Amino acid sequence: MILPPYAGLLGITLELDEGAPVLAMPFGTDVIGRPGFVHGGALAGLLEMAAVAALKHALAAEARTGTRIKPVNVTVDFMRGGREKITRAQGHVSRLGTRIANVETIAWQDDRDRPVAAARLNFLLAAAD
Repeated sequence: MILPPYAGLLGITLELDEGAPVLAMPFGTDVIGRPGFVHGGALAGLLEMAAVAALKHALAAEARTGTRIKPVNVTVDFMRGGREKITRAQGHVSRLGTRIANVETIAWQDDRDRPVAAARLNFLLAAAD
């Protein structure tokens, strides 16, 4: 699966898991916010990339790989500060229609049950030209 170039800027890598892919973002100078914490924008970017990966995975499962996706709306909830650790994120497609898709994502560090952030994203789906 190919992720957008922004994923490379954040150092995001793809990890295999059952279901939607899990993305991992290392802590470093490119994603630092206040000292010792991940920047909120980097967390939001990780969540968006996880949503894109989950949506591409779901579209591929339905043989709709040529579908273009365009983000319409993003809502991020920050729950706690991301510390100096690897941050992982995974998306879940809650609705996959012919023109609209809804995706929910969570980001965590040590424990998936204690997320550092979550997001809800809406995408417009367009047929390939």
